[in-house]
Amino acid sequence: MKVGIIGTGAIAAKHAQAYRNIGYQVTACTDRTAERGLKFADSIGAEFVATPDELCQRADVDYIDVCTFPGYRLAAVELGAKYGKHVLVQKPMAINLETAARMIVVARTAGIQLGVVSQHRFDDSILFLKRAIAAGRLGRILEADAYVKWYRSAEYYARPVKGSWTGEGGGALIGQAIHQVDMLLHLIGPVDEVFGYWRLGALHKIESEDLICAVLRYASGATGVIQAGTALWPGYPERLEIHGTKGSAIVTGDQLTAWDVQDDSGEPAPISQQAKSGASEPMAISITPFERQLSDFGQACKDGRLPASSGIEGYRALQLVCSIYASCAEGRKVQLDPETP
Repeated sequence: MKVGIIGTGAIAAKHAQAYRNIGYQVTACTDRTAERGLKFADSIGAEFVATPDELCQRADVDYIDVCTFPGYRLAAVELGAKYGKHVLVQKPMAINLETAARMIVVARTAGIQLGVVSQHRFDDSILFLKRAIAAGRLGRILEADAYVKWYRSAEYYARPVKGSWTGEGGGALIGQAIHQVDMLLHLIGPVDEVFGYWRLGALHKIESEDLICAVLRYASGATGVIQAGTALWPGYPERLEIHGTKGSAIVTGDQLTAWDVQDDSGEPAPISQQAKSGASEPMAISITPFERQLSDFGQACKDGRLPASSGIEGYRALQLVCSIYASCAEGRKVQLDPETP
């Protein structure tokens, strides 16, 4: 597969490394800052082009990988639709549900694939838990929680776009913990009601939240908690805690660190303590799940099937984030609409 990258910041470098490892070729890239884009292109052996439109017209681009801030998403999908290019976007897929829904409709109408990066779905721990929960090894799920107690420096938020509502759509929840939001939905299923509290700029000089707590009620009847922050020095690896009638599982960082199940049998649990996490350093994360997701997306484009993390999955994660934000802002419980675009 041949890929064109829009946006050449830190995450684009991670993607480029993964593409190289799986044998995909990044043929072209573009960036609003030409100097940065040229440097990136030179480092990976790609060609720099001036605009996304020029990139999407190229015959040697099978799909475009959008590694920009979330404000630039719909325009990329519209370009993909215009030129018949599949589109993979960074998380979150948008900063509001209206834009996310429009992205899905545009891609579907044009017959192109739309994927959303959620590489932790491809961690060994999550792959195992998806199979184990489906097989009933934990029994009926009672509680499923996510804790993302991270730290980001003042320098991290120095650019005005960081932590802004218009640029990033919010703070710790949409920017960092959306991965764990997606994991909960992926493993446990839909949420039908939330209630939340936040603290806006508790430590950092930002307009959105750097601390947030929410209580969830899943459609299955299970309950849960999401706690997220970027103000909690020195930052600790994120955790998922899942409790069922037969036992419990804990994922710390990207590893399954506890599997305590009554009378368990079947596939051995891949328990490990050597977790990687972006708790205090954003890029201190494993490359392997990126390789797996990018391979899946490329294969989905070839096969004409939905990727494992599609636009619909990205919409569901964003919907839960937006519902928690609405609860925090309005001081009320929020019901989630089960329908998707």
